[in-house]
Amino acid sequence: MQQTTQHSNFVINSAIDASIIEPAPAAVRKICIINYKGGTGKTCTVVNLAHALAMKGKKVLIIDTDPQGSSGYHLGIDSSHTLYDLLVGNVGYKDCIVRARDNLDIITANERLFPAEMALSKMKNREMILHQRLSGLNKYYDFILVDCAPSINLLNQNSLTFSEEVYLPVSMEYLSLVGIKQLLNNIKIINKIFKRNLTIQKIIPTFYDRRNTKSEKVMTSLRRVFEPIISSPVRANVALSESAGVRQTIFEYAPQSKGAEDYNKLAEEVLNG
Repeated sequence: MQQTTQHSNFVINSAIDASIIEPAPAAVRKICIINYKGGTGKTCTVVNLAHALAMKGKKVLIIDTDPQGSSGYHLGIDSSHTLYDLLVGNVGYKDCIVRARDNLDIITANERLFPAEMALSKMKNREMILHQRLSGLNKYYDFILVDCAPSINLLNQNSLTFSEEVYLPVSMEYLSLVGIKQLLNNIKIINKIFKRNLTIQKIIPTFYDRRNTKSEKVMTSLRRVFEPIISSPVRANVALSESAGVRQTIFEYAPQSKGAEDYNKLAEEVLNG
């Protein structure tokens, strides 16, 4: 089914078919972007990192597992088939993928994911449903980024068992540090039960302001424990929040901004890491 989404100065063809999905040249990197605390910039990081990688010629897929559907909203994308249809319906992943930008596709989410939790809880191997439903997808993309809700739930368990890397955006708030501890404990449990080797590959400081004493204190705490995996920070920048409101990435809304500079630098770090 063909759909078009209009936003700002261009029109996006948001329908996709099998002919558009072509094998990517390299092994896929599956990255879960998660923090159990809200307001840490998870969706902002997913959308802007994904677009930065896509602009560098990488084939990227976003999977939105948050019932708020923020990734799709941010990109100006609506879809008739969402992650709900993939997980509990009889819809294959090729019918759920929509084109968002050049080299960038998305499987969207919406409020229908709330009842999906109950349906998943009754399924066999309930923590592995996302992994099973997306079997065979790996060869089409260089990167798959999973946007997670700020909660400890079954959808996030699925996101973690599907992924091979974990990125943790941490806002410059003390409570964000609590989210790290909770996530580390959950990863240990997942690794033990499912024989995985998940680790946090990147801590991404967000809303960073070097002039703010609190920012420096949180950064000092992060460096004390996670120095080898801390990325360059994403500085506080009003253009980042404004871009979501007009359903654009930072590279479309304010390509010369600090936000665009920071996410471009983060993408380079990801490619080199």
